[in-house]
Amino acid sequence: MESLRITHRCPRFYRSVPKFLSTHQSFRHVTQLGFDYLLSERCKNVCLTLVKSDNRGAGSSAVEDGVVEGNEKKGVLFGAERDESGSVVGFNLNTHSGERKVESIGDVANGVEESVDVNGKEKAKTRLRHNLIFVTAEAAPYSKTGGLGDVCGSLPIALAARGHRVMVVTPRYIHGSPQDKNFANAVDLDCHIKVNCFEGAQEVSFFHEYREGVDWVFVDHPSYHRPGNPYGDSHGAFGDNQFRFTLLCHAACEAPLVLPLGGYTYGEKCLFLANDWHAGLVPVLLAGKYHPYGVYKDARSVLVIHNLAHQGVEPAVTFKNFGLPLEWYGALEWVFPTWARTHALDTGEAVNVLKGAIVTADRILTVSKGYAWEITTIEGGYGLQELLSSRRSVLNGITNGIDVSEWNPSTDKHIDFHYSIDDLSGKAQCKMALQKELGLPVRPDCPLIGFIGRLDYQKGIDLIRWAIPDLMEDDIQFVMLGSGDPLYEEWMRGAESAYKDKFRGWVGFNVPISHRITAGCDILLMPSRFEPCGLNQLYAMRYASVPVVHATGGLRDTVETFNPYAKEGIGEGTGWTFSPLSKESMLAAIRVAVMTYRDHRESWKHIMRRCMEKDYTWENAAIQYEQVFEWASIDPPYVTFKM
Repeated sequence: MESLRITHRCPRFYRSVPKFLSTHQSFRHVTQLGFDYLLSERCKNVCLTLVKSDNRGAGSSAVEDGVVEGNEKKGVLFGAERDESGSVVGFNLNTHSGERKVESIGDVANGVEESVDVNGKEKAKTRLRHNLIFVTAEAAPYSKTGGLGDVCGSLPIALAARGHRVMVVTPRYIHGSPQDKNFANAVDLDCHIKVNCFEGAQEVSFFHEYREGVDWVFVDHPSYHRPGNPYGDSHGAFGDNQFRFTLLCHAACEAPLVLPLGGYTYGEKCLFLANDWHAGLVPVLLAGKYHPYGVYKDARSVLVIHNLAHQGVEPAVTFKNFGLPLEWYGALEWVFPTWARTHALDTGEAVNVLKGAIVTADRILTVSKGYAWEITTIEGGYGLQELLSSRRSVLNGITNGIDVSEWNPSTDKHIDFHYSIDDLSGKAQCKMALQKELGLPVRPDCPLIGFIGRLDYQKGIDLIRWAIPDLMEDDIQFVMLGSGDPLYEEWMRGAESAYKDKFRGWVGFNVPISHRITAGCDILLMPSRFEPCGLNQLYAMRYASVPVVHATGGLRDTVETFNPYAKEGIGEGTGWTFSPLSKESMLAAIRVAVMTYRDHRESWKHIMRRCMEKDYTWENAAIQYEQVFEWASIDPPYVTFKM
């Protein structure tokens, strides 16, 4: 192990060095080293010496990279760089023969690190590193029902790659199904703790897997061991979800303190990212359970809202289950309006976990800028719009990224023909292969429209159902993949029988087929009523399939309506958005897209290329998250508690 030793030649310099750096401190090889805490200190005789040690104890004497004169061990010498007033502003490396000089610390003094990837190419600069704790009900590939699993399975890896120490805390679901093998590499840490909630001491344990630079921590408890998905089964939502996710939140708050991962704990100076209501109790616990005792006083919390429609609302009497002091009831108190109550004697009193998170978190994020605005409106706020509007100054939206290693048309293992922005010929071959696989007439010039998603009201399936008779009068083909409402599943089967040469409906979900539809269709339709972010339109653009979407949430943020007259006739835009949400509006947008595909092939090629040029990688999203971390760290805690 390598370490950093600082030598000093003046008392004032010694006093300026924090105690934790007085002897040895671990470090990584980087282009520059930041010593920003030295910049305000003036001293006439200052130098830094780097000495490489194998850390074998007091008897270790080998200095492999240093310079030895007599019995004195010398390392790589940093000489002080000063401004006109004599203040130390940086350190230059006094190199020996053949060694590379380190320039002035510049950006590193502000917590920025220059890094290089494995191919020797310069990567984006990394902000000040944080200890990040993601708390989530699901994280792919271990558990996933939708976009939440994708985000919490990919974003932590991107942030770890940028130098942060990252832990993901999620339940260890055992369903008695093949999916259980996802936890095969998780090791029992033999750490059992008791947390006080639900009027008793509940025991949980932890499993751990270190993968792709991230500590994946799985909370284990019998309540997570049952058939179904993370939230319910064929009979509906589990009745004890409040208990299951309260346990998750308590365990997640304890994990950084008790788990010595990689040899040492994360400690109290952490930044918690609580995802949706399932993790919403975390910022409340930090404020109500830990802060009064001086624990986590330097920690911060960020609430990430993926879907505001789900808030974790239960009867008011269940407040005692959370393990919070009684004075914190007001943070979670929720009263239903009169019209929403079940009977005349119903007082409407309840507790709302997501509301508690909103009033205690230091910052709030959503998964797109458009959704960040929508949740402050009556239409999209689900009763929380006024509260969210009051916190607008700390409310931001960051568009999700996509896994570009899985969704890459030039390497995708699920498609037979590959293509790229420089050679789109494989796109047409993918289309013909899909038509052949689905039993549709193989017609390269016939516009092929696709839909992939849940068959439910949110996704606008009713609009598609009403529009299909009109669309089938046009010379197009339409393919759908999804499952959900039995009514729509049965309609899809009937439509396939009625329009044998034009319509195909695949009931269920199949990953390889979803990739082949994304690669093979010309147009991807997404008429969602609301869409916090949306991923299918991002996948479609990466595969040069042009999206036609309802102008809502993340769909409006990521799809720009085509304008053929912009940029001196070259055009701009990556697809079409439509509003209002109606059959007529949707049909008009689809028909304009079809007309462009048929009659303006050159413009269509430009649209395809602009789609593929868009950068929706997790690396890009991670950089934006880092800015929010910086703001959260600069600001004092939103909820303060006087000792």
